[in-house]
Amino acid sequence: MQELQPDSDGMNLATVWESVAAAVPSAPALIHTDLTRTWAEFEDRAARLAAYLVASGLAPGSNLALYMYNGPEYLESTFGAFKLRAATLNVNYRYLEDELQYLFENSQAEAVVFAAEFSDRIDAVRDSLPLLTTFVCVGATEEHRVPDWASDYERVIEQTAPMPAISRSGDDLWLLYTGGTTGNPKGVMWPHRSLLGTAKTTFAVVDCPIPETAEQVAVGVRRFHERSKAVRFLPAAPLMHGTSAIASIAVLSVGGCVVTLDSHSFNGDELCEAVQNNAVTQLTIVGDAFAKPILAALEKAQAAGTPYDISSLKVILSSGVMWSQQTKDQILEWCGATLADTLGSSEGVGFANSVAKRNQPAQTARFTLGEHARVIDDDGQDVVPGSGQRGLLAVGGPIPIGYFRDPVKTAATFRNLNGQIWSVPGDFATVESDGTIQLLGRGSACINTAGEKVYPEEVEEALKLHPAVLDANVLGLPDEKWGQSVNAVVSLREAGAGSALPTPQELIEFTKSRLAGYKCPKRVLVVDQVHRGPNGKPDYKWASAELLS
Repeated sequence: MQELQPDSDGMNLATVWESVAAAVPSAPALIHTDLTRTWAEFEDRAARLAAYLVASGLAPGSNLALYMYNGPEYLESTFGAFKLRAATLNVNYRYLEDELQYLFENSQAEAVVFAAEFSDRIDAVRDSLPLLTTFVCVGATEEHRVPDWASDYERVIEQTAPMPAISRSGDDLWLLYTGGTTGNPKGVMWPHRSLLGTAKTTFAVVDCPIPETAEQVAVGVRRFHERSKAVRFLPAAPLMHGTSAIASIAVLSVGGCVVTLDSHSFNGDELCEAVQNNAVTQLTIVGDAFAKPILAALEKAQAAGTPYDISSLKVILSSGVMWSQQTKDQILEWCGATLADTLGSSEGVGFANSVAKRNQPAQTARFTLGEHARVIDDDGQDVVPGSGQRGLLAVGGPIPIGYFRDPVKTAATFRNLNGQIWSVPGDFATVESDGTIQLLGRGSACINTAGEKVYPEEVEEALKLHPAVLDANVLGLPDEKWGQSVNAVVSLREAGAGSALPTPQELIEFTKSRLAGYKCPKRVLVVDQVHRGPNGKPDYKWASAELLS
């Protein structure tokens, strides 16, 4: 447990959200299907959970694991933990026993709020985790009951008096565990003041700086509501991933409302219906993997004579994977939203962005550096624009302070360059002569073929330019001749009347008209559906198994 010292700092998220609840108590904070919770209810329920956790032995510096799907309980638990100065940590709901064992041990979690359907998985590991002693079960049903070693979430809320507010610090932590695609998951330590700092552009909508006191929070929040600019935000990806979680934290910090979907896998129709029914103003997706099902739902409803109304959308944010220009253009035919394609990671946000509007298209993978970002060479110096030299994206400003209990990896990623700490998670880019950057991809996924470096994202985007390609996943596999060969798994749209789908060789030839020969796939495998994680990111393990089978 980390020793924490309070400093009555308005930069603490629990203090910020308490100020929001006091300023706009009757405004909606959480919406989930037919359920709406006001800010007063959100704050009260979080305070009751916080009191229960304190009574169970949690204290400032404790860690609370969240092992559940999107829903009000996810954000209530986050608020409740922050109230007592504990950190929450995300648990991938696809994890099984061995993965849970590692994550709970690594995070030193003392409590877990979990979905009832995951009871068996928790039960299989809890006896081997002496620190993990508090279990709170969400969403019990006849099929999935509350186990006798856990407490029922709703009963805890009903039977516990609210915890009074306490002094806190902006240095209190939130833990965001990485996906573990290049090794075991690592807990990224985000101070509250850095998380609040990422909301700078949101506060700027009503001409407010990042607040430093509870009074400044209240002023900004009231201004949002008085000017009818209060955000209704729908995170399409799971809250267990940074894209949705960090955006939700920002929206709540300006007194907005978070709308969550009920399905446990992404459904374009459900999303469009939720946007329409709740007048959602801001949406977060993960590139084409989410945008294309949304487009399909819009087109199907239009053809059926029951079109969705998504005109309330003002901003659609995407992060995590590439979002193609073609798909952006199609989205803009349905709404007048600003499309913001952002580069971020668990280790930092604001690396770069690309903004598209109607009649203002944005080029795929071409971005403008963020306010606190740069592209650096191996010596930590800025890459010269137009030089063609590839470098690493780095971001300063409001960033995490490192990885939990891992000083070696912290030093490798959070680098001291000329006296300032920069987050350098491993994304490569080149800088064009006009100062824009061309994203190449994460170095850990880079394919080394005959001594040449190939970034999968670039090849995937070339494939997806073909009108018949619905999705693509590119990866390297061992090759006796080349060291590694470039391979692709693709899914195709249904062929129209009188037309034929392209063959794998035709797709390879298509990429050769757009990329250098060494970057083009040596093999293309057509599948019914390209598998991705719930956050929209490629499932390289699955793709490798398909290609090798």
